[in-house]
Amino acid sequence: MRILIAEDDALLRAGLAALLEDEGYEVVTASGVAEFLASARAKVPDLAILDVRMPPTFTDEGIRAAVEVREMYPNLPILVLSAWVEQSFATQLLAQGSRGIGYLLKERVGRVEQFLSCLERLVAGETVIDPEVVAQLFARERAAAPMASLSEREREVLSLMAEGLGNSAIAARMFVTEGAVHKHIRNIFSKLDLPPDHESDRRVMAVLQYLQTDSIS
Repeated sequence: MRILIAEDDALLRAGLAALLEDEGYEVVTASGVAEFLASARAKVPDLAILDVRMPPTFTDEGIRAAVEVREMYPNLPILVLSAWVEQSFATQLLAQGSRGIGYLLKERVGRVEQFLSCLERLVAGETVIDPEVVAQLFARERAAAPMASLSEREREVLSLMAEGLGNSAIAARMFVTEGAVHKHIRNIFSKLDLPPDHESDRRVMAVLQYLQTDSIS
């Protein structure tokens, strides 16, 4: 599997490359967005890993590059790394669709087994959102219904959905039955006014509604 890494921090870039090469992956690195996009065009990677903040402005270059390469290759799994929680970037990234999209804090890289598991999940088409991102967003107060109408249990289920977990994994995490999880999700869809629609993914729409809800100042 070919992994393309875009990271301006030379030490982190080399560390990521060494870690993945030790696992048997082919690794191509880039220190900037232009080099990353050129490498992606030259040969389609199987997975892309990008830092959120890249030269020259160190604002949102990584996110914009992720969006651009995703437009080039809609099925390309992408993992974005950030030093801290940046809600707007997570929302912008997920707006294109959540399949094979990941958003993790850089500190997770040090937890090697978990990090490698996240990469495997992304390649399998799952969504991987850092638990800390979810936790911080849920800690913020919500302005009004419908998000505020969710029960504590429903908010817990939605937070795990935002991490990309399926019903069985949510049930295991909460120590409840899959039937109970299904019921909570059905209630979430109802309260968020998300009727069945074959042209959209209600799980993704529920998570996006949550991420896009403004906090009370």
